Amino acid sequence: MLNHILGNRDNLRVAVIVNDMSEVNIDAALVKNEVQLNRGQEKLVEMSNGCICCTLREDLLIEVGNLAKEGRFDYLVIESTGIAEPLPVAETFTFRDENGVSLSDIARLDTMVTVVDAVNFMRNYMEALSLKESGESLGEDDERNVADLLVDQIEFANVILISKIDLISTDEVVNLKAVLRSLNPDAEIVPMVMGQVDLNKVLNTGLFDFEKAEQAPGWLKELRGEHVPETEEYGISSFVYSARRPFHPQRFYEHLHYGEWENGTLLRSKGFFWLASRPEHAGNWSQAGGVMHHGLAGRWWASVPQPQWPEDYLQDIQANWVEPFGDCRQELVFIGQNVDAKKVSRELDACLLTDAELAGGPLVWRTYPDPFPVWFSE
Repeated sequence: MLNHILGNRDNLRVAVIVNDMSEVNIDAALVKNEVQLNRGQEKLVEMSNGCICCTLREDLLIEVGNLAKEGRFDYLVIESTGIAEPLPVAETFTFRDENGVSLSDIARLDTMVTVVDAVNFMRNYMEALSLKESGESLGEDDERNVADLLVDQIEFANVILISKIDLISTDEVVNLKAVLRSLNPDAEIVPMVMGQVDLNKVLNTGLFDFEKAEQAPGWLKELRGEHVPETEEYGISSFVYSARRPFHPQRFYEHLHYGEWENGTLLRSKGFFWLASRPEHAGNWSQAGGVMHHGLAGRWWASVPQPQWPEDYLQDIQANWVEPFGDCRQELVFIGQNVDAKKVSRELDACLLTDAELAGGPLVWRTYPDPFPVWFSE
């Protein structure tokens, strides 16, 4: 695709910065081999062995500044390493150096593009491999997972390009588009072969908006009651599980780790949960493909003295307030393909405290066996 952009015959003057994590910048070498760069219209800047959004942040500022000063280019395409998270890349445009200079002073972030491999996406998404296991990590301390990275890149994109569509069937393309649409209802999804894409789809689109990007994921839309009906004919549906009593920690833990979740394909789920044994605190749940994470989200407002509630949040707090437990609740969004929503809800209901357990109150709840990892050190 970079070759296609650089080799354009539409008189678009494009500069490309290629960022690769390896010692040898293979992507840049491939582009150099296939595109003549001495026409005075394109320039390739190699930035190896680092990441645009962190170690190379100041270098990026310098390189973009130099390109802008030359005044020879209309567009700059930055190809971040495939294992970069898009949010910090976008935030690079707000970073200011020691002189107070920012990328946003000299360039406008126009479009976030993600390219999806049509042949391998679903397998990679569901396999639950770590980046280390896939051979793509940033180093020994990189504990990230392939599925988490894929969903981050898809949910934050303005444009999703599906590559290799010539290698799968028409039905598979249509199904993949429906899956991607469920994860990001707002992105434009464009199939392509061998990187051939209409440049108007990726250059000077004006699509990027920071606030909108943070509100784009499909799970957020479902939480707000905004469905994506065109995905339903492919068996993709979404639903919100809500309850106003806590989970029994032992039953909920066993269901998460040993329950049957294989009725269909669970693509994405996210939200908050409430454990009886930790009544003041909200748990955070996030699942993408074959990977699920859970941990501490914060305190329920019900456990915070009202004078300490921030003015800006009063309306939201009150909107979620139901006596006798205030804002404490279960609120989980599920997006899946051929998933039985009623079955999932029944199984989660079985993890809630019974009427007799509920009557025991928080002092008794705290004594329930709780196999979840501790959220606080002693």
